[in-house]
Amino acid sequence: MTRYEFLKSMGFKGAALMALMTSCIREEDTYINALTEKAIASTPVTPTPPVATTPGTGTGTTTGNGTDLSTIKNRLLTLDLTTAANAALLSAGGYVAVSGIVVAQVSAGVHVAATQTCSHKPRNRIIFNRTEFYCTDHGARFDLSGNGLNSLGSRGIAVYKVATDGKTLVVYS
Repeated sequence: MTRYEFLKSMGFKGAALMALMTSCIREEDTYINALTEKAIASTPVTPTPPVATTPGTGTGTTTGNGTDLSTIKNRLLTLDLTTAANAALLSAGGYVAVSGIVVAQVSAGVHVAATQTCSHKPRNRIIFNRTEFYCTDHGARFDLSGNGLNSLGSRGIAVYKVATDGKTLVVYS
């Protein structure tokens, strides 16, 4: 029995089911494996223990080079920008999908990150498409803040904070 089937059998549906399905950050707990397309890379994620202090601002975008990444709490994902698997993040328009999170460079040095799970149906089908997040399964569209751009995306998606020092990129909540 899959996690999805189990939660449905327990009576979860609608928004409650979506909240439970999108709360997973481990690949083995996702409902459907990450979408595989040419522009998407897969990188193993090493959990990073949280530390005691809080970083500066930067909701949804890179906080800038020189950021002290060791001060970031609530890490969801840490990516090494020097590896080939994450090379797409070095140019505007490039993106990767890792462990249920889509990370993209929207313009020179500006990164965004969002859940890969669509709010219309709990499937990991969100990709970055030029200037927005897009669900390849049924066409839901979301702006860089996670707000829906059409009726299928009306519920929005979660967008995370991003920080980088130029070599490492951290996605956190």
